[in-house]
Amino acid sequence: MDPKTAHITVRNLTMAYGDFVLMEDISFTIFRGDIFIIMGGSGCGKSTLLKILVGLKSPATGSVTIDDLNFWEVTPGERGKIMRRFGILYQSGALWSSLTLADNIALPLEQYTDLNKKQIREVASYKLALVGLTGFEDYYPSEISGGMRKRAGLARAMALDPDILFFDEPSAGLDPVSAKLLDDLILELRDSLGTTLVVVTHELPSIFAIGTNSVFLDVETKTMSASGDPNALLKECKDPNVRSFLTRGRE
Repeated sequence: MDPKTAHITVRNLTMAYGDFVLMEDISFTIFRGDIFIIMGGSGCGKSTLLKILVGLKSPATGSVTIDDLNFWEVTPGERGKIMRRFGILYQSGALWSSLTLADNIALPLEQYTDLNKKQIREVASYKLALVGLTGFEDYYPSEISGGMRKRAGLARAMALDPDILFFDEPSAGLDPVSAKLLDDLILELRDSLGTTLVVVTHELPSIFAIGTNSVFLDVETKTMSASGDPNALLKECKDPNVRSFLTRGRE
């Protein structure tokens, strides 16, 4: 795998709600195999950018290219096909509380594949094994811990073998030990599956532990202030808002 092959390219993006411009002039490239961090302070538009990347909100202006396809200029049907190559882990895990973990993973498999029930069960067990939940197939979300629910949500996000995994604040609500375990799991999945990962987070330990590339959205200037490897930005970036965020004002 060539780590410098562009997977997602964002150019001259403006994010807006009606006449209110949230961010403008956003341009960056996410390469195949990246763990790409979307970071910035509260209200900067991290979640809005994620919605644009996954197809839930259209940009005011600008383009999002996934491989060679302009994501927001193709037909809705073509965009739907692209979106089926995505997996999304929401903050809460977004598991159906009335379904077991295996049944949660089975839902997209039943809808989008021709696998029979036995094969679907095998795939569900395999996906749970990937996230360290072997033997928990018949547990309900209420019967496991918050960290385990996040991992189960990740297993469901991987159900259809996505090219790109999107994470919305994956460490939210987790204690430091569980957050570290989730970071380790993200690294293992990237290394073993070669998946591109896009992560919205403000958690510095995660940013520095897993991030290989990033964009910083500056709420003051309403545009991006920096992009690149977060550890390199910590050493080299001179922008005061970026430095304040990455050091939490300890300089």
